Amino acid sequence: MSPSTICEFLLAHYSGLVQLNKWGETSFFYNPGKVLPHGIYFATIKEKDGANDKGSNLDRTEIFRFNFAVAPATFGQHLGPKPKRPAAGEVINTRYDLQQLNTLMPHPVYGWMNWVCVLNPDDACFAALKPLLDESYQLAQKKFAKRCKN
Repeated sequence: MSPSTICEFLLAHYSGLVQLNKWGETSFFYNPGKVLPHGIYFATIKEKDGANDKGSNLDRTEIFRFNFAVAPATFGQHLGPKPKRPAAGEVINTRYDLQQLNTLMPHPVYGWMNWVCVLNPDDACFAALKPLLDESYQLAQKKFAKRCKN
């Protein structure tokens, strides 16, 4: 899979998404009708290390990280206990090799917020992520609805 293939999939399968290229990543927000200034984060693709996000060593040739949030129970079921929030500029303390390819693992910075990631997922790995992406989409929809009520 390539970053562009993932982008095409997300936009084709999940309505109401807005794609933005900011902060050194491609971000997908749930924001039907562009009601909110940005919307609710749904997923991101990061292709380069940032000042506060170097845990995956994304500056390697053709390495990218696909990121999205899941429910706390789903995080625990797939990855074990949620890690503690890291200090600014640091990565989470985890048993995972945060530079390993094609493996579901906690996001190196936002794992404490139930964000997960995969570096360079292949077709089979991405197919296995689809139920988790569906859940992530539903979470974004609920957060959007709640924010629009306030």
